[in-house]
Amino acid sequence: MDFVIEYYSEEVEERILALPDSLAARYVVLTRRMTAVGANLGSPHSEAFGDGLFELRLKGAEGIARVFFCTLIGRRIVMLHSFIKKSQKTPPREIEVARKRMKEVKHANS
Repeated sequence: MDFVIEYYSEEVEERILALPDSLAARYVVLTRRMTAVGANLGSPHSEAFGDGLFELRLKGAEGIARVFFCTLIGRRIVMLHSFIKKSQKTPPREIEVARKRMKEVKHANS
């Protein structure tokens, strides 16, 4: 049985699909793999942030992007937030947005 990818909102889906071409292509490749084998792609493709929050690490000709996601019971992967990375460290504000959305999603599904 395959995994299913869902989005926190239409806006999140639109922002991810509007990433620059090479980043969007990388997203498609990695999410296809996620639907087949699950969310844990391992380094360098994904990274755990603790408490069930993960990031998908996208690298392309136009730069670097991150997509935060969590998993839910029933083989569901929910994309929570995305941004284009401009500094070495992930900005705390981006992590907080993802954590807040993850809490909402998990609360709604409990």
